[in-house]
Amino acid sequence: MTQIPILTMPNDDVTHPVPDLTGYITEGQIVLERSLEQKGIYPPVSVLLSLSRLMKDGIGDGCTREDHKAVSNQLYASWAKVQDARALASVIGEEDLSPTDKLYFEFGRQFEEKFLTQERTENRTIDQTLDLGWKLLSLLPREELERLSDEQYEHYVAPLKAAEAET
Repeated sequence: MTQIPILTMPNDDVTHPVPDLTGYITEGQIVLERSLEQKGIYPPVSVLLSLSRLMKDGIGDGCTREDHKAVSNQLYASWAKVQDARALASVIGEEDLSPTDKLYFEFGRQFEEKFLTQERTENRTIDQTLDLGWKLLSLLPREELERLSDEQYEHYVAPLKAAEAET
């Protein structure tokens, strides 16, 4: 039996004791973010606040694809850096960001528009999702993809960069 408890909190305070303690007894949490919903992103899943304690046991070779963990970890880390770049831009202005931070801005825009956003009737496969993740990561320079091994980079990202350079 699967149970999906739904909690709403005044002012979206996920640090309130009820959602905070509930998170310790569940196998995962999907947190919806009001700011994403206001941008028209559906479903408005907060990537950094959502979690699954079972994911590690259900991904990878024999379950999804062998590259699932690598692309997932790198997307998560890169999305966190988008939030840092946006916070910095709110202080100094987007035009004064470093070239790398500007790349994170573009990565963040495409992550929201292409990766997070799905049509209500869309039936995206896990392979399509993983391929899209690699394509998004190809927007960033190699030195920013710290969670990928050289072999993963050469196998998944480098060919996408080469194809992009040809067009």
